[in-house]
Amino acid sequence: MKIGIVGNYGNNNNGDEAILLGIIQQLTTHFDVNRKDITVFSDNPDFTKQKYGTEAASLYYKKGSAVKTLLHTVKHNRKVMKGLDVVIIGGGGILMDLYKREAPLFGTYGLLGRFYGAKVIVYGCGVGPLNTSIGRLFIRLLTRVADSVSVRDPQSKELLRKIGVKKDIDVIGDPAFSITPEKTHKSSEKIKKIGVTSLPYYNLKYWPEANDEKYEMYVNGMAQNLDALIEEKGVDITFFSTKYPQDVWMTQEIYDRMKYKDHATVIDDHLQPHQLINICAEQDVVIGTRLHSIIFSYLVETPSIGVAYHHKVEHFMKMIDQEKACIPIDNLSSNDTIFLSSVNEMEQNWKHTETLVKKISVQLKEKAAQGLKQFHMLPRKEGK
Repeated sequence: MKIGIVGNYGNNNNGDEAILLGIIQQLTTHFDVNRKDITVFSDNPDFTKQKYGTEAASLYYKKGSAVKTLLHTVKHNRKVMKGLDVVIIGGGGILMDLYKREAPLFGTYGLLGRFYGAKVIVYGCGVGPLNTSIGRLFIRLLTRVADSVSVRDPQSKELLRKIGVKKDIDVIGDPAFSITPEKTHKSSEKIKKIGVTSLPYYNLKYWPEANDEKYEMYVNGMAQNLDALIEEKGVDITFFSTKYPQDVWMTQEIYDRMKYKDHATVIDDHLQPHQLINICAEQDVVIGTRLHSIIFSYLVETPSIGVAYHHKVEHFMKMIDQEKACIPIDNLSSNDTIFLSSVNEMEQNWKHTETLVKKISVQLKEKAAQGLKQFHMLPRKEGK
């Protein structure tokens, strides 16, 4: 069977690359699927083809206006779509209209798949924001033509219901939890090593709109909170980035504003998913702004503190009953000891914290495995 996977791939965002790796591993491990029978629609087809050993096609062909881009993309990719038996839309937080292209683009892929007779699967997606009528329309159309729909958190399911989706919706674990890590967190006596991720919050190099005041408050808030952690507890900070190169210069900006630079290291390499996962395993705690740095942490059983720059971070932490370890991003500028308070709370009963995270990790991996039932039309491998 020929399978297409459509998502935010080939963009140097290694959270999304981990999702793709998880989906491919699910398909090839549990089902009789050859990588050469998988086509990934990617922003960098050559890179994707070489990295995963699959076939690849361009996700879209930019032609000025959104309408022209969509029409040109359909024209170029319809031949590929005609040959597919299954089209997987997802995972990742792609069912949104924050960046304008996502809802029409991914909705159109679902409609094309159905038009050419393929099974359409919406798989482990995050939903929202959906603030435009056109965005909500395309997502409704996508779910209408889909044979099955799953999302990665209960709030995404609620939002689909709110915009009028009546189809059955499953909540499954993020596909990245299907990855088998090379190592996991080792128990420690106290919190000494802390990993940190950031992103260009309200900066036009990444964000759809600029707000210099919010940007400055975030950068200064991160720097001051990390300095307070170092001053009080003597911890060592390791900055690492899941989105390259945007997050690298963002972490460098925070580092440059810190007082205690001798306790901080910036990893400025373009890290691949397995390297990011290994870094998370080597920390005592990860303070993650990027959602997948938090997901990687739970994959390897490392306690994590979430910085909620987007509702998806808050939704994930709420889903695992860890709201107390989730900090609204705007609170960083008004309280320079908010990280310190969270770390101290974890450390008060540190062995319990580590044990709880292990338990949550097992549950999240089990939830990710529940997504396999959406591939019921694929032939199973013997013994699976």
